Amino acid sequence: MKTKVFALILVPAALALSGCGDTWGQRAATGGAIGAGTGLAIGALAGWPLVGPALVGAALGAGIGAATAPSDGSAKASSGAK
Repeated sequence: MKTKVFALILVPAALALSGCGDTWGQRAATGGAIGAGTGLAIGALAGWPLVGPALVGAALGAGIGAATAPSDGSAKASSGAK
């Protein structure tokens, strides 16, 4: 029961932090951390072993974070500021 309560707290926190990072490396690192936390929460809620979902979530989160970074490596590129 404690694991499910922890997971229910972790998922909204992960979503709140999902926009962190301006550069490619920051986006990959924060995406990986958020993905690991989300995978851990899903694994806990589903009753699965926790390591597998956390590793898959970390890999997917890092990949998505890196892929969505601005092309010039700064937040100004996506906001249209000059």
